[in-house]
Amino acid sequence: MSRLRSMLAALLLPLLLAGPGRADTSFPDRAITLIVPFAPGGIADVTARAVAEGMARNLGQPVVVDNRPSAGSIVATQAVVAARPDGHTLLLLSNGHAVSVGLFKKLPYDTVKDLAPVSTLGFFDLGLFVAANSRFASLQQAMQYAKANPGQLKIGTIAVGSTQHLAAKLFETVAGVDLLTVPYKGSPAVLMGLRSGEIDLALEIVGPMLPQLSAGVVRALATTAERRNPALPELPTLQQMGIAGYDVSSWNAIAAPAGTPPAVIERLNRAIREALAAPAVAGKLEKLGMRLQAGSPEQAQALLAAEIRRWGEVIKAAKIEAE
Repeated sequence: MSRLRSMLAALLLPLLLAGPGRADTSFPDRAITLIVPFAPGGIADVTARAVAEGMARNLGQPVVVDNRPSAGSIVATQAVVAARPDGHTLLLLSNGHAVSVGLFKKLPYDTVKDLAPVSTLGFFDLGLFVAANSRFASLQQAMQYAKANPGQLKIGTIAVGSTQHLAAKLFETVAGVDLLTVPYKGSPAVLMGLRSGEIDLALEIVGPMLPQLSAGVVRALATTAERRNPALPELPTLQQMGIAGYDVSSWNAIAAPAGTPPAVIERLNRAIREALAAPAVAGKLEKLGMRLQAGSPEQAQALLAAEIRRWGEVIKAAKIEAE
């Protein structure tokens, strides 16, 4: 009997020493896959790869980026939702996931219930841009024209249902103007339309437009977030220009499958925070016009839920038919 007790004590001692709140020291025990629902080379992909490198250094295991682009980010999200909830398969979450809830009649998963957000990574402000030779020297001039000529001021964005397109629709509502929204297939086409005079304004993410600003090809009238963008500190926000209540940013976060153990979520959250604090990662991302911001899993979950509500209302107001 004493021998049996000794054997049981030997088995239970590690569990007792670990305590109820200790993280599983065996995680991660192999490479982690970060599935990105966008094509290589874009701003989301660059962000994912920079953060993945930083996380790998902190976790002691490779973090491999796997690009799986598709409409609505569905393919990448399905892969993560179906994965074993052990922290070794992660998803680059974005505001696109929030938008998709309102754009699709039925998704093959529940965006809120089937994912466990770990942390935000940062926010990408949008900006209102005009061509260098535009007749509008300021936002005020553009708004005066729009109010005097309803439906004639043309604003270009990428595809219908994109963050940029919905942000333009929200701008109309908040600013009290009637614009003609012109959707293009991609950002290069938006830029070409702006330079050729097909459109008067472009609403686009700041980061990809920074080289065009530096080259003097376009001018920026304002940014869309509540605070000024660190890459353009002298440029006012739309709120500062009198468009009260307008606050729009694109964002990225990292999520795991629902059911991932809290200790693993905590370890991943810590790795993300440390990665974003690293000068090499921060320097690279801030040059893209990104406002770095890690947070708790609860904050990331609240952001996702709030964005689903907000963009659902914009989609309904814009009378965009769900697919």
